[in-house]
Amino acid sequence: MKYWQCSVCKYIHQGDTPPEKCPICGVDSSKFIEIDEASVPQKTPPEKQMEKKPPAAVTVKKPPESKLKQAAAQEPKKENVQKGKIKFEQIKSLLVKHHAHPVSVHTPNGLLPAAALLLVIAWLFDTQLLEKAAIVNLVIVILALPFVVYTGILEWKTKYNGAMTPVFKIKILAASVTCAACAMSLIWYALNPDILSSSRSWVFILLNIIMLAGAGAAGHIGGKLVFKD
Repeated sequence: MKYWQCSVCKYIHQGDTPPEKCPICGVDSSKFIEIDEASVPQKTPPEKQMEKKPPAAVTVKKPPESKLKQAAAQEPKKENVQKGKIKFEQIKSLLVKHHAHPVSVHTPNGLLPAAALLLVIAWLFDTQLLEKAAIVNLVIVILALPFVVYTGILEWKTKYNGAMTPVFKIKILAASVTCAACAMSLIWYALNPDILSSSRSWVFILLNIIMLAGAGAAGHIGGKLVFKD
């Protein structure tokens, strides 16, 4: 008989195969790992438990009533914290299972090229309407980035065990450059809305081109990881 342990809530299942779903936290069978029988916590046999009981003649001193009430009041809090942790783990498992990162990353990957192109056209032809449209796209991107980054880190740690191979180092660097460049562009524009008509406009455009290159590099590596080619 084999023993399987849930990697999320540490529930132990006995059988030839892991259960389809953990009865404690609800994750699927892929989260179970096989463990040795020696690793299974041993329960104390009833007869030994009887031996450990104090003799009938010995009076067991009960804790004060106030401490009993305090312990009873803390039990629901501990239980709520434990349930909260399990729920959070379930949510993280669902995010990975349903490919939250590859789906959410389409937002910056789709809007950043449009924003960069609109900025270049607005710079060349002094078109404020296209300039405003580009900035709106960048605002949407910066709002989406926290979720994109979080799900990316979650998928990296879950699916790839946080591996720091050259591929992942380049992807992390490219994503960091994209986030930093996007934030810098918006801050710069907020401080100087006339940047495209100033003498440093080419630096602003270059910053957005670097942002686009970082997004392209991160997206390319992500596609290779997903499609395995």
